[in-house]
Amino acid sequence: MEKITGKRLTEIGAFIIRYGLVMVLLYVGALKFTTYEAEGIKPLIENSFLMSWGYDIMSVQGFSILIGAIEIVLGLLIALREFSPKLSAFGSLGAALMFVCTLSFLITTPAAWQAGYGFPFASPMPGQFILKDILSIGAALWTAGEALIACRKINP
Repeated sequence: MEKITGKRLTEIGAFIIRYGLVMVLLYVGALKFTTYEAEGIKPLIENSFLMSWGYDIMSVQGFSILIGAIEIVLGLLIALREFSPKLSAFGSLGAALMFVCTLSFLITTPAAWQAGYGFPFASPMPGQFILKDILSIGAALWTAGEALIACRKINP
């Protein structure tokens, strides 16, 4: 049996961070093609200063599909790390920007904070659900940085 070392745990963790991020983006992106998900994100989108414009030019379902397609493309780009670190870094930076946008829902969504308590008491939904995007931003920035380092090793 292989000895578990700090280096090995770091390698396993790196794999889980990268491909866990890919899996989440692909899965959640695919869900955006469903009616229940489009309606589920509607209160978040319609209150967002960054995203509410989407409903001015598209239907609720159409904008949800666009968001889902973007999430799927970003996930696929991140997954390309072994073949194209540059494309993977681009996908990672795009995902980080996307997570910053979704994190802004904490400011714009009235139900993000527990009624009767307010800040800093996040509501179970959507407040606590959105807080995970802080970790997602970190994962996306880490995968971007690691991919950019790999680009330099290929093209010093």
